[in-house]
Amino acid sequence: MVEQVQEISDESLMERVCSGDHQAFAELVERHSGLFYSAAYRMCGQNEEAEDIVQDAFLKLWNKPQGYDAGKGAKFTTWFYRVVTNLAIDHMRRKKPQTNPEVLDYMADKVPLADQALEDKDQQDVLEEAIAALPERQKAALNLCFYEGLSNKEAAEILEVGVKALESLLMRAKKTLKEDLDAQGLLGSEKKRVTG
Repeated sequence: MVEQVQEISDESLMERVCSGDHQAFAELVERHSGLFYSAAYRMCGQNEEAEDIVQDAFLKLWNKPQGYDAGKGAKFTTWFYRVVTNLAIDHMRRKKPQTNPEVLDYMADKVPLADQALEDKDQQDVLEEAIAALPERQKAALNLCFYEGLSNKEAAEILEVGVKALESLLMRAKKTLKEDLDAQGLLGSEKKRVTG
């Protein structure tokens, strides 16, 4: 008879990390690296920089695990999104803006004609450049809500603002993107998905 092992919660793992448990820390890293890499990548647009941001966040967690206080009611992932987002914002402020950031490589199940694929990639590149040019807080709000799929309440907690302030950030980000893309004559599906 095989005994089913119940997954240990993130919060329980954090209690163990506070006691210096390397295995609990390794479990958190393994469990969440992909999720937080994605969040960091959406902020900075560079693979190596996103990896560095996530690594720095986990090192910060290991060196000062008491920074997470489960008693405040925040889930570990919500709190850690805040850590990663703040590190990404700090990183972007220290760095010169890139004129041509990396774009996520993706392929559809059905490959469109070569001309359509090039046009789609060009539109995606323009959208990614427009997002990269947004102010850090607007970009963070947009990425957390649209690309990471978090609720407005969760994103507001991560950015340490009220829900109304988050909605204002999203509204301004969408308006800026719409103006930038309209000025370039782009009305592609990617623009509609974010600015619609």
